[in-house]
Amino acid sequence: MPLRTLSLAIATALALTACQAPPEAPPASTAEAPPPAAAPATRADIAAKVAAYAEVALTADLSHLAEGDRQALALLIEAGEVIDGLFWKQVWGDRESLLARIDDPATRRFAEINYGPWDRLDDDRPFVAGIGPRPPGARFYPEDMTRAEFEQADLPGKSSLYTVIRRTDAGTLAAVPYHEAYRAELERVAALLRQAAAVASDAGFRHYLGLRADALLDSDYQPSDMAWMDMKTSPIDVVIGPIESYQDALFGTKTAFEAFVLVKDVAWSERLARFAKHLPALQRGLPVAEAYKRETPGTDADLNAYFALYYGGDANAGAKTIAINLPNDEEVQLAKGSRRLQLENTMRAKFDTILMPIARELIAEDQLDHVAFDAFFENVMFHEVAHGLGIKNTLDGKGTVREALTDLASSYEEGKADILGLYMIGKLGQMGELDPARLHDNYVTFLAGLFRSVRFGASSAHGQANMVAFNFLEQAGAFSRDPASGRYRVDFDRMAQAVDALSARILTLQGDGDYAGAKALRDQLGRIGPALAGDLARLEQRSIPVDIVLKQGRAQLGL
Repeated sequence: MPLRTLSLAIATALALTACQAPPEAPPASTAEAPPPAAAPATRADIAAKVAAYAEVALTADLSHLAEGDRQALALLIEAGEVIDGLFWKQVWGDRESLLARIDDPATRRFAEINYGPWDRLDDDRPFVAGIGPRPPGARFYPEDMTRAEFEQADLPGKSSLYTVIRRTDAGTLAAVPYHEAYRAELERVAALLRQAAAVASDAGFRHYLGLRADALLDSDYQPSDMAWMDMKTSPIDVVIGPIESYQDALFGTKTAFEAFVLVKDVAWSERLARFAKHLPALQRGLPVAEAYKRETPGTDADLNAYFALYYGGDANAGAKTIAINLPNDEEVQLAKGSRRLQLENTMRAKFDTILMPIARELIAEDQLDHVAFDAFFENVMFHEVAHGLGIKNTLDGKGTVREALTDLASSYEEGKADILGLYMIGKLGQMGELDPARLHDNYVTFLAGLFRSVRFGASSAHGQANMVAFNFLEQAGAFSRDPASGRYRVDFDRMAQAVDALSARILTLQGDGDYAGAKALRDQLGRIGPALAGDLARLEQRSIPVDIVLKQGRAQLGL
């Protein structure tokens, strides 16, 4: 979901002998002078947190695939496993040294789920004794670097999405390209991608794999993004590389490694294919002044459903995404649009194990029939479609929305996609593309989905976006809470009005590049109030899973 801009220009970096692959030193929280550690959770607490993840097996029917594609899937999963190890390096350091210091099996398992000693669904709270707060810059920057030092450094490549910042022997900062910092692992991944290309059945997919292998070794990802957009007919797919910048809470710039290995659900994909042609009309109809919708989204985009076979790295850390919208490069988006991949098996797993139990606890009983998987699927799908709408460059001509909103860009992009997704469903109903009578299902299911998402915690871009939406909609009267039952009821007319109002607010903040205004709105509405906190505690008491954890891999698939 969960989305970031890919670099448009790969910056040159200083090739200093002191700046090779990052050493496996402890992260900032375990340096020589660590900050005071929070009281660690008890073993019983950790065991309960592990139990709060529902285990889901990633499987799919592969019998229709050619033998070469089956071989390619095994190679791609192996590549994803290498990427998984790289992500550990980016967010913690040496995985085995961390796990070796933990003697409790449940705590060790929780560290594996979180890719480190911080609880990703509890505001990154540390849960291992002796561990302090999570460094906001993860392992992308020196642990002793200040913001002022970084901002004042005249350092080519320092703001690239594909460099790590290291300190030289002389004490200065240096920007090291990913393909140098992680060369051994990336050479292995590139080789596996080329082996997969040699056996895959689809020519476009083979071309993409070759270009992606090149990109891993030179950090120029735009050619492979273009090739991925042109690839339409492959029965299998892989998303792999440094993609999202959620992990960089210092500047929101550095991208983390992740991998998805996928097989297409042809039947569902055919049902979704017709929506892309409506993007320009939907852009023109956005409920905002003309200047904020002057960009034309690409129409060479596609919507497809997939079965996920493997999640690795950033994709597998903490909460699992159920849809993908890529690429993030604005130039590629403007030229070709983007691809929206709905991960049907993980989506169904979250609906059945998490969203429906939440709805039964918190949604008014007479509106429970409006909570439906088809509405959930549509809400997620049009969230991803909505990333292509709005504006990518600020109206003042000074740069992208990402550059203007910096650390707030991620949460506002997610908030935009959430609310514009609902707006689009209503408009498509008016256009006869969706059943307008089912819009109420989308509204109530969206509200139930907010409860699911805010459990991710306020530290995530998605959590912040959903809290702003929740509080804005509540203040607009889009829904109300019965204090006696603690259940929520949607006011359908006011919900429609509030969707337009919040859409306009976010699109205007983005187009103006209004950092101060965006921060003020986030600070005002991006918090969990006492009533909602109590309701979320009720969910915890009912032992409703907070998310899913995956049983996956080549053996799981018989590969």
